[in-house]
Amino acid sequence: MEMFSLKGKVAVISGGAGLYGKQMVRALAMAGARVYMASRNTDKNQVVADELNNEGYDVKVAYLDLGDEDSILKLRDEIYAKEGKVDILVNNSVLRTMKGYSDTKESFEKSMSINATGLFLITRAFGNEMCKAGKGSIINIGSYMGMLGPDYSLYEGTEMNKDGAVPDYFFHKGGMTNYTRYTASHYGRYGVRCNVLELGGFYDGSQPDAFVERYSKSTCLGRMANETDIMGSIIFLASDASAYITGAVIPVDGGYTAK
Repeated sequence: MEMFSLKGKVAVISGGAGLYGKQMVRALAMAGARVYMASRNTDKNQVVADELNNEGYDVKVAYLDLGDEDSILKLRDEIYAKEGKVDILVNNSVLRTMKGYSDTKESFEKSMSINATGLFLITRAFGNEMCKAGKGSIINIGSYMGMLGPDYSLYEGTEMNKDGAVPDYFFHKGGMTNYTRYTASHYGRYGVRCNVLELGGFYDGSQPDAFVERYSKSTCLGRMANETDIMGSIIFLASDASAYITGAVIPVDGGYTAK
């Protein structure tokens, strides 16, 4: 089981205070990593970090604006100055700018600036440094929506997606999937790995009952994701247990994309 240990490793995760992010941070910390949660909303991240630190884990908060390359480089330099290394980068952050298919060009462009360009810049900034060490694991947090188009039958009779599913999310998550393959190929010769987890729908208690029932029936396991379902996958890809896995597109969706 020592292969799954992250003891002595340094992990950076963008975001980390959301429904999926919290369990990712907890998983990395429980496995022994020192975890840096980085986002613009440091107050929200600090609440999560304080909770975990009170339980005896090692979680720190740092500022990051993915729309600003200087902010990305500053984060990298500050962490390397303190730690001397980063072993794990989790690209988890996402900015939801669009409200529907009719939203403005500016909303789409802002989404691309953060969710596409920002992904590229932070991956390059930390990935290049990982190459110097000859090792590292980059984990992109994708979505089944980067693999499939929207199923509007799930939303019938509800107020969800009245103006259509947001196109930017499908666009940049689809791009993230193939950028994972690019990164794996580009960095593989230096011993740096990159994989993507394609996550399914998370039950948060706010979704209409009709949607929850339809979505759950669309999965092989018959339910939406919960607050622990991603933890094992994150530990696996961050650890030496996955040392020969790179460029992998791994659905963590209860079998939604299998049907």
